Amino acid sequence: MPPLAGSKSLPNGVPQESNSNIITIDVGGQIFQTTKQTLILAGSKSLLSKIANSDNAIPFIDRDPELFSIILSLLRTGNLPSKARSFDIQDLIFEAQFYGIENLLVNSQSNPSQFDAFNLEKSLVLPMSGRDSPSAISTTEYESLHVAHGSKITSFDWSLQRKSTILTQFTAIDSLLALSDKVAAAGATDFSGLQIIDLDNGFVKQTLNWENVTRSGSTVQAIGVSPEYLFTSFESVRRNSNCIMLYDRNDSFRSVTKIGHYEIFGADLDSAIPATKLQWVSSHNLLMASGSHSGPSGVLGNIRFWDIRSRNVVWELKERVDCFADIAVSNSLSSIFKIGVNTGEVFFADLRSIGADNSWVCLGDGRKVANGKKEGFGSIVGSHGNHVFCCRGGNIELWSEVQIGSMQNQEGPYPGRVFRKNMMGRAKDIGGSRITNLDFGGNKMFVTRKDQHCVEVWGSSRGL
Repeated sequence: MPPLAGSKSLPNGVPQESNSNIITIDVGGQIFQTTKQTLILAGSKSLLSKIANSDNAIPFIDRDPELFSIILSLLRTGNLPSKARSFDIQDLIFEAQFYGIENLLVNSQSNPSQFDAFNLEKSLVLPMSGRDSPSAISTTEYESLHVAHGSKITSFDWSLQRKSTILTQFTAIDSLLALSDKVAAAGATDFSGLQIIDLDNGFVKQTLNWENVTRSGSTVQAIGVSPEYLFTSFESVRRNSNCIMLYDRNDSFRSVTKIGHYEIFGADLDSAIPATKLQWVSSHNLLMASGSHSGPSGVLGNIRFWDIRSRNVVWELKERVDCFADIAVSNSLSSIFKIGVNTGEVFFADLRSIGADNSWVCLGDGRKVANGKKEGFGSIVGSHGNHVFCCRGGNIELWSEVQIGSMQNQEGPYPGRVFRKNMMGRAKDIGGSRITNLDFGGNKMFVTRKDQHCVEVWGSSRGL
């Protein structure tokens, strides 16, 4: 018998009322009643919406009634009931796909609005095949995860249950950016060109290149994205020039323009530093490009904010004293954060005071550098929502802004702005190998560590 077939009367001979708003459905021999409005919430293309708009016959669906009761609760409340924990998530996915409401299931389990920074804890470990540790990770808004390890890219769906692995042309992938669940941009510092890769079928859809005046090839140093553009930082293979290319995401990655094109002559150190991190600052419609270089005089770097329409730098910070080990912009907090490579301290600067002198404010205890040791080397900083996450060694710190009294009589360049630190995770989550990658997708955080062949998934206690 097909999954949906026939019609029948209600038990005990009770007929379904002809003009009633109540819909009766027989699922696997068990009778369910709900309203037409509830079924319509499934969407116009779903099986349940079609039932809601059908005649008065009682449809029979040859499926598991226990799973259907969970589907019905999801429609009624937008959330899964607690009894859903007794079922395998894959079974729920199959049922949601059958009824045509997988999008509602995804939204209930991976909605970014459910991200709860203070309740995150390590909840799952995703092992990687092979001997290579993850070199880069990237996520989509609703939690699909792509992991570069060695020459391979492993992709997980939103449920983190189904995965697929493809082999690329790279020896090792240094930059990875998810453009969708099925497409990613990948590049390496020892391989020419940025590749747009179909992750379902494992082939290169497109290769984006930049050539300098000598027509030499170029390698990828960083990738960034905005709703309209794909940004790529290139450096020539001879390391004598660099630039940032803009490609149109909505027009087959057509080359639009280039910014920050530097040809290096003599000892012009600033020009020799390619951008190794790109981040779109939507609150100001600017592109943040940062890069650093280690030399005889220490680590030097620059941070530039580009207006991509005029192709001009609107704000530049030259890092000479305590250059950043890593840097991130928070749109929600309208601030830029860094970890100093020498001190290992966390600093912030208010984007609303762009161009001011002495922009950086130390959020730590301001200790001095001891014996020239680079305390912040290898540290990572990332922002998500109203929070900033700093990884120093194997620990994750959560920095949040708090409001303390009146702004009057408060000293410093940004009176009224105070940040506080919390250590993340349970006692058993603290420590471990140095953290190498940090990213966010859906309502979860993803972490990789040095020499560990896995990805840690940090989530709250809510959900399955």
